[in-house]
Amino acid sequence: MPDIFDEVEEDLRAERAARLWRRFGTPVFVLLLLALAGVGGWQGWTWYQTREREASATTFMEAHRATEQQGADLAAMANRFEALVANAPEGYRIVARLRAAALKAETGDMPAALALYDQVANDSAADPLYRGLASLMWVLRSMDTAEPAALLARLAPLTQPGQPWRASARELQGLVELKAGQRDIAKQTLEALANDVTAPQSIRDRAGRIASGLAS
Repeated sequence: MPDIFDEVEEDLRAERAARLWRRFGTPVFVLLLLALAGVGGWQGWTWYQTREREASATTFMEAHRATEQQGADLAAMANRFEALVANAPEGYRIVARLRAAALKAETGDMPAALALYDQVANDSAADPLYRGLASLMWVLRSMDTAEPAALLARLAPLTQPGQPWRASARELQGLVELKAGQRDIAKQTLEALANDVTAPQSIRDRAGRIASGLAS
């Protein structure tokens, strides 16, 4: 089962990257837009906001590059991203929290990671795409500690039609049901996902593979 969770997390990272790029672009793209906007010149408050966003983008990218360096102190880098939350504009504040949470989870500080995911998931000012991702990651990181009922309750809103992370949420739903000993229900959930042509192919394939194993 740990291998399945690793597959889920790896695929979720790829899907997350694709979704965030399609919807928001990258910080580099943001910097380009800010540079183009600055050509015409800004005055007063607009100039101040632009400067703050440029500073946040630069700081964020510096932290990101430092994290990718071989031998980077990931615990220290998690704290560095978390420090950005205090003064960064809303968009960077959300992304910094998610990055800090991922690094804290990777270094074993799971309570702090879950708290950060909760902050994003419950932030009414955050985009639903980020809030849903935070809830998904909270469930994925809590599989071994939280009660199945709590996990399923967290997933329920994300499995509704039209939700951006619906396929991933349904996959986790099936895994939680399986973990709770509900093999028949889990099999039904995963089979339905495997046959859902709107879901990403990698998720469909994995769901079908797990469901087939439950049939034996």
